Amino acid sequence: MTAAIIILIALCTFIYIGNKNTRSVVINHIDIDCKNDLKKNPEPLRILHISDLHLENISISPEQLYESIRSQPIDLIALTGDFMDRKKSIPKLLPYLHVLKKLEPGYGIYAVLGNHDYVLRKDDLGQLKNLLILNGVKLLQNENHNIDIDGVPLNIIGIDDFSTKRSNLMESYDGLQEGYNLVITHDPNIVLSMHNYHFDYLLSGHFHGGQIHWPKPYHLVKMGKLVKMNMIKGLQKYKEKQFYISEGLGQTGVNIRIGSRPEITIHNIRLPHTLDGVKVG
Repeated sequence: MTAAIIILIALCTFIYIGNKNTRSVVINHIDIDCKNDLKKNPEPLRILHISDLHLENISISPEQLYESIRSQPIDLIALTGDFMDRKKSIPKLLPYLHVLKKLEPGYGIYAVLGNHDYVLRKDDLGQLKNLLILNGVKLLQNENHNIDIDGVPLNIIGIDDFSTKRSNLMESYDGLQEGYNLVITHDPNIVLSMHNYHFDYLLSGHFHGGQIHWPKPYHLVKMGKLVKMNMIKGLQKYKEKQFYISEGLGQTGVNIRIGSRPEITIHNIRLPHTLDGVKVG
């Protein structure tokens, strides 16, 4: 057997395994307690977090998505960007949105856009935004929304994409009420710029867990300082502030994953029973 044939077989095996991994979705449960352990609500706020659908390269169908999470009680859904980067993919988003609506999250569905969404032309991007809004998704672009969770005010702060220089922290926090600050954003590198902006928890995506994380995700080196700090997936902490980087549900470039898995995350956040004495702004 020649060296060329051996290399070809190895390459085909690599691609086969990598593509198979894109259908092996992991559901992660993350428990987050408030800082004041003596005064926290007995029932957590259950947030379904989905990031980086990348509808051009996604191996889980809307029906499979629904079956995988239909038994999970969900209070709120957070979508942290990179739905697509091609106009022809816009209709593909609709059945996924229908599935999310079927889960009946009591406090709604919230979303931000990612760098790939901004590849769309202006009119096509407008079509994507309208599709989200018309299907009950609250799209946040450097703005915040306040809701009441059993007497505890929750601020959902949607910060626009950092990697394409669309983030505006001042606008995102403008008029913010006192409450628990939950940030949703696409690129987690924004946390390094939030010294003067308080958040209790932050949800993001962007890195895909490397997608091809073998032997190391060297290709991520240009994607910001967090990569150099070895913060590319999962639960992280920076200056005592916790944030989560989803590995995403779809793939970009090629539809393979090595050393990473498509991810659906459910965050169980035990909100403080009272906000007395807690700095929230």
